[in-house]
Amino acid sequence: MSQWFKWLPKKEEEALGFAVVGIGRFGTAVCRELIRNGADVLAVDSSDRAIEELLQLEPSIEARKVDSTDEEAMREAGVLEMGTVVVGISEPIEASITTTLIAKDTEGSRVQNVIARATSDLHEKMLKRVGADRVIFPSRMQGERLGLELVRPNLIERLELDDQTGIDEIKVPDIFVGRSLRDLNLRKNFFVNVLAAGPSNRLTVNPPAKYILKKDHVLVVMGLMEDLQKLPEV
Repeated sequence: MSQWFKWLPKKEEEALGFAVVGIGRFGTAVCRELIRNGADVLAVDSSDRAIEELLQLEPSIEARKVDSTDEEAMREAGVLEMGTVVVGISEPIEASITTTLIAKDTEGSRVQNVIARATSDLHEKMLKRVGADRVIFPSRMQGERLGLELVRPNLIERLELDDQTGIDEIKVPDIFVGRSLRDLNLRKNFFVNVLAAGPSNRLTVNPPAKYILKKDHVLVVMGLMEDLQKLPEV
């Protein structure tokens, strides 16, 4: 394990964990990607069948039957204790809007970030009005990608070469700023290879060991995806 990784403070919302409300195809994809990246996840749905199907795929996940339009039910289930809530409900629209409002507006809620799924422009406007921090359309972003972004907020782009290997473009983590590639020795400490580094519009391919990383630089690294996800966050 790299000596750098243990120095990183946990972001408060990550420490509080993630809740995914509505576990259809989209919500299930978000859950599985979060779990794959080592996140604490609470999955809730009003359907017993949806919960059973998720548990068949991910037996270790914490999943509960909850009416997300009921404030007390959401509180008792622990959803309002999570730092980030993903509202994956698409229909009925009023359910997704009410769920978003409860997560953001309930007294004592610890939810800091609500990401809600929309099915139309009007739906998007209504979600934003009740406090959604971010609204997405599944046709524009798959659940897997959202799950990855939630646990790796400094990830700019990922190219998967196969089931195990990928190339990531990431923002340079704060603890890397001002250090040389030789000093960081990412191959030894993180088992990844540096392909390029520098400003996003002027990357240096195969940079020399003496290359110094700066605050607004990006890194392009290649390795096993399980190693890539261990790289420090910004």
